[in-house]
Amino acid sequence: MADASNSATNNKDSIKNTLIVAVSLCLVSAIIVSGSAVLLKPQRMENKALFRNKNILIAAGLYQKGETADSEISGLFKNFEIRMVDLEQNKLLSASDLDALGIDISKYNQRKAAKNPDTSKALSTADDIASISRRAQYSVVYLLKKDNKIEKAVLPIHGYGLWSTLYGFIALESDLNTVAGITFYEHGETAGLGGEIENPRWKANWVGKYIYSNDGKVRFTVMKGAVDPKSKNAIHEVDGLSGASLTARGVQNLITYWLGSDGFGPVLEKIRG
Repeated sequence: MADASNSATNNKDSIKNTLIVAVSLCLVSAIIVSGSAVLLKPQRMENKALFRNKNILIAAGLYQKGETADSEISGLFKNFEIRMVDLEQNKLLSASDLDALGIDISKYNQRKAAKNPDTSKALSTADDIASISRRAQYSVVYLLKKDNKIEKAVLPIHGYGLWSTLYGFIALESDLNTVAGITFYEHGETAGLGGEIENPRWKANWVGKYIYSNDGKVRFTVMKGAVDPKSKNAIHEVDGLSGASLTARGVQNLITYWLGSDGFGPVLEKIRG
């Protein structure tokens, strides 16, 4: 009987031993994963900033794929002045404003702020043309200056397409009306259809187009088909996306919203003035 008891106790395949090994492996794995996440966080943050800066440069036409090395991104991005806009007060915030608000612009997360009722506003159905639900009160913008004058302004934009929220940047020339470039860096649209918002040839059509009409209203239009070059409105229009009309409409809506009166429109008007 004693031998049988010892045999059961020493059985490595028993349920008890199996559970002990499984739990131990889970604990060790959790410790390794958690430790790796902590150790790699600075690198992840650095990569995230590099990705953002690269897309800002792409929108501004300062990064050319195959020509600009990633090692040049940090140096090129230093030419930008990073500012914050109060979209409720329609003004650029100064350093003293940020101190008073307790905002560290280098750590500000606009997506997170948009989800917080204390730092955002809920949009009515009528106002929410970009289908974003809430809009953060503050937004970071990027100004390329020379001799204290704005050469280009890069603005973050986002809105819903067909399947996903499209995130990107649009760059405006010194008149804050002419498009210098656009890029979308995150979306879940269908490859070959709505995913064509990433196509360099389509994005190139935006360059030189005007956002606003003479009365200051957003006139820019993503067409359902091709732009008629003879049309008097051609300066405000870009070709649509073949087979992706809903994604194209989403792009139209997010431009109308973010460059309009509830977005950056009033601030841009003040800067122009």
